[in-house]
Amino acid sequence: MSKESDSGFEGAGVKPGLEIWCVENQLRLVPVPKSLHGKFYSGNAYVILNTVLLKSGPPQHDIHYWLGKDANEVESTFASDKALELDSALGSCTVQYREVQGQETEKFLSYFKPCVIPIEGVFSLESGQLNGESYKNSLLTCKGEHVVSVKEVPFSRSSLNHNDVFILDTASKIFLFSGCNSSTQERAKALEVVQYIKENKHGRNCEVATVEDGKLVGDPDVGEFWSLFGGYAPIPRDSPSGVEKQPETPFLQLFWITTQGELCPGESSSLNKEMLETNKCYMLDCGAEIFVWMGRNTSIAERKKSISVTEDLLRNQGRSTATHLTFLTEGLETSIFRSYFKNWPQVVEPKLYEEGRGKVAAMFKQMGYDVKELPDEEDCLPFINCRGKLKVWRINGEELILIPVPEQTKFFSGDCYVVQYTYPGNGRDEHLFYAWLGRDSVPEDRAEVISHMNAIADTSKGDPVLAQVIQDKEPLIFFSIFQTVIIFKGGLSKRYKDSIAEKGIVDETYNEQKTALFRVQGIGPENMQAIQVDQVSNSLNSSFCYILQTGTSIFTWIGNLSSTVDHALLDRMLELINPTWQPISVREGSEPDIFWNALGGKTEYPRQKEIKQHVEDPHLFTSTCTDGVNYCDFKVKEIYNFAQDDLTTEDVLILDCHEEIYVWIGCHSNVKSKQQAISLGMKFLQTDPLVEGLSSETPIYVITEGREPPFFTRFFEWDSSKANMHGNSFERKLAILKGKKQNLESHIRNSWKASSMETTPKGLRSKSVSSNGKRSSSSPVSSASVSHFNSLTNYLISTPTPAARKLFPGSPFADGAGSPKAELDSPSQTPDLVQVDRNNAREDSLIYPYERLKVNSSDPVTGINVTKREVLGIAGAQLGFVEYVILSTINLQSIIIMDVEML
Repeated sequence: MSKESDSGFEGAGVKPGLEIWCVENQLRLVPVPKSLHGKFYSGNAYVILNTVLLKSGPPQHDIHYWLGKDANEVESTFASDKALELDSALGSCTVQYREVQGQETEKFLSYFKPCVIPIEGVFSLESGQLNGESYKNSLLTCKGEHVVSVKEVPFSRSSLNHNDVFILDTASKIFLFSGCNSSTQERAKALEVVQYIKENKHGRNCEVATVEDGKLVGDPDVGEFWSLFGGYAPIPRDSPSGVEKQPETPFLQLFWITTQGELCPGESSSLNKEMLETNKCYMLDCGAEIFVWMGRNTSIAERKKSISVTEDLLRNQGRSTATHLTFLTEGLETSIFRSYFKNWPQVVEPKLYEEGRGKVAAMFKQMGYDVKELPDEEDCLPFINCRGKLKVWRINGEELILIPVPEQTKFFSGDCYVVQYTYPGNGRDEHLFYAWLGRDSVPEDRAEVISHMNAIADTSKGDPVLAQVIQDKEPLIFFSIFQTVIIFKGGLSKRYKDSIAEKGIVDETYNEQKTALFRVQGIGPENMQAIQVDQVSNSLNSSFCYILQTGTSIFTWIGNLSSTVDHALLDRMLELINPTWQPISVREGSEPDIFWNALGGKTEYPRQKEIKQHVEDPHLFTSTCTDGVNYCDFKVKEIYNFAQDDLTTEDVLILDCHEEIYVWIGCHSNVKSKQQAISLGMKFLQTDPLVEGLSSETPIYVITEGREPPFFTRFFEWDSSKANMHGNSFERKLAILKGKKQNLESHIRNSWKASSMETTPKGLRSKSVSSNGKRSSSSPVSSASVSHFNSLTNYLISTPTPAARKLFPGSPFADGAGSPKAELDSPSQTPDLVQVDRNNAREDSLIYPYERLKVNSSDPVTGINVTKREVLGIAGAQLGFVEYVILSTINLQSIIIMDVEML
């Protein structure tokens, strides 16, 4: 903080979350305690700072200054100046929003769920309450399907209309009146406001009644509601608070704001980024929203002048209070602002830390040191059990050919495939389907594979997850369920063969007699690939290892920036492609002439460390489409600070994770087919609402409500009981509000049995992932698996992950005998002592192997009741337990048995 900064801003923006200051009548900022966040007084102005820690990059700051309807102009101007001062103190790296009572932005309202209900009066620091507050009946209107804008209206029948939802709050009862044209989602959100009022104004001691517009059949609540308005009378059709239609094409005008405060209109109607000079401030008037863009090289005085000029413009032109003002600093433009400019450039700037770390690692590698980089653990997790059944089909014309198990890890770039993966979930088998589209495949095969995938999925039980992926854009989970993937050039499809013949293209389909170059990549034995690339020298990259196959020789090429993990993967992949090969190993810089001759001569190729692109935080969007056939009228709207409750059953929502997108289909939505959902996902990629440069080849997942997989639910604080409630969103919220029990699907924890080993390629189905999305550790205790059972018991252990066949040197897995079946058949291999989670187990908890608990044990455990020990032995023999934990009382009489694999 600079010396000029307000002392109230000391330490602001350091921790994530909200910080709020109120402007008092002495024109000073007073911090608002967290207990009063969300309570805004109409006689005051406020400054609000929201800080978010992103997955990568610096913290994100948003500043809002909120103006109560009764706040005077001096305090409002003071709040505006302080917001700019706070921005400067934080390094001019914030986006600022002007919020007017009753017309707040959805982003602002999303901080204070379920709602913001302004309070009449003035904030007092001493009491934290308004002066002279007293309870009174009030009529509130609620608008919004994901965030609710609550506004008090006159307590009169004329305030009611058919379009909105109203709450009538009286001393003894709260009434919810739903206009006949209001949506189910709005009614459901209004119930959250009712719950809020009941808890905060009535201490939970009041009744709740719902009244539907136009229904009067003998309901006492309806009669009581209308009696408060002096009796029933029809609501006029031409409602006073009808929805204002926004023009389809917004009015756009760019102005340069001079240092004297004059507005100079731009000469061109077509906007591009080059118009914005870094030493000037500009105003973009979009009609319903106005942006002020401030160049990096402008002073605080210039910025203050620009903001005051814009606010004066609103007042002088009598513009609606619903007009939103947003203030941006160069380099921090919002997606909405960027969308108004033609071809806004996509500038990918790696984080300084990541770029520096990559350069240092590369420098040490070139000096001959082996530098191990620590990957982001979450980026390496597939989030599902990877020991399920796998089936793969290849499209050949209109035929669907089942690939034999030994060959199902091999793909051709000219073909399309259907992949069905069945894995154990929560008490049931889950199905995941992929349509894999080779980069060189023909459009007819691509359409055919989607059709076949849908047909097979329709015959499977439940609602499987469907995904469309294109070669080179595969998500981590795709490679994780295969563990090993080899992608060859060319294709076997009839249509592919016909297509290249018509075009006169040489058939490059792989065979061992041809020259071929493979790039080896991956993160470990459970996720490794060999990709055939063009056999030319500029296909090489110092960050990877390669296999070069010629007619007479096999070379392995080791890049200078590759790691020891890459080298181990290289050896393993060589064995998988052809175990008879005897390679000649060459390091980058010491290649023989025969190596370069096979690649058509030596040319330049990338030699710098590949910097990992920073991870984008996910964004959730609602999607609407009035034209279900052509998707011409496709619109999306972002849901800020989203949560599981935003997945309303009437909607189709799109979760944008940048590397992949998820189309979530609510049970009561108007999208009934997975094919239609994939089309919506493709339309979303074309629209690119965040102007983030989304690729049209981004993987698309289609997920049905109630069957959400862990790799989707990990983005939410997930409650399975909410995901399986019946009825529409209003009925669900009403049942919760009135305390009625819902019929929920039973959730039985899966036993995680490796039942599919006989149909799975040897060594490929070894990795296990717990249902909360964490991979089981090879150590005796996994904190992730421990937390998984937290809700079942206070005494927890974790079974070691069933080991896999040793895949490459340095692997933590044992050879041969370490398969899951071998572990089950050999209880003697169980460690004598398994560590217990100290946070959950008592100090007197004892753990013994099965052999020592049998009656006829050669080394029996002492101090245990013999009869109960016999029961333990019988139960263990019948259930085939691998490990046991005895959690006893002080006198060793009470025994609890748990088998982690069965839980």
